[in-house]
Amino acid sequence: MEKECCSKFDPIPWDEKVIEWDNKKFVKDKVLTLFYMPVNFGGVIRKLDRKVRDAGAGIIDNLCLSDHTSKWNMDVYLAVNKNIPDTNNVLLSGKFLSKVYEGPFKDTKKWCDDFEAYAKEQGYEIKKWFMWYTTCPKCAKKYGKNYVVIIADVE
Repeated sequence: MEKECCSKFDPIPWDEKVIEWDNKKFVKDKVLTLFYMPVNFGGVIRKLDRKVRDAGAGIIDNLCLSDHTSKWNMDVYLAVNKNIPDTNNVLLSGKFLSKVYEGPFKDTKKWCDDFEAYAKEQGYEIKKWFMWYTTCPKCAKKYGKNYVVIIADVE
């Protein structure tokens, strides 16, 4: 049996939902990107995962938000259940709109355009948005689905 790397993702709790976060805990780190494609994502996540486990903490819902700040950098926010020593601990609060997409990464622009229209239809203005790549490419292939969730801080 093939080793499970990423948990199978259930899109239902995240598709077309409004989520209220009040000081939701995350640890934040940076990923090097080359024209928006992550270069060291796996290494950064393994490092954060080790720090979380060493602190006796847990990762919530396998939730890892990505903020593409430029063609060369992506900030990642890993949801945790307590503050983690020697990391950048951050809190997110507010109203967040989420929608699930499925397909190849080349569809990202199409998903983003759709999400902007969806947010506007729902009466929201996007303040900041994140991408949640729910599984690694190997697990997406294994499960037969490549789910990506767009989660936006809205008002």
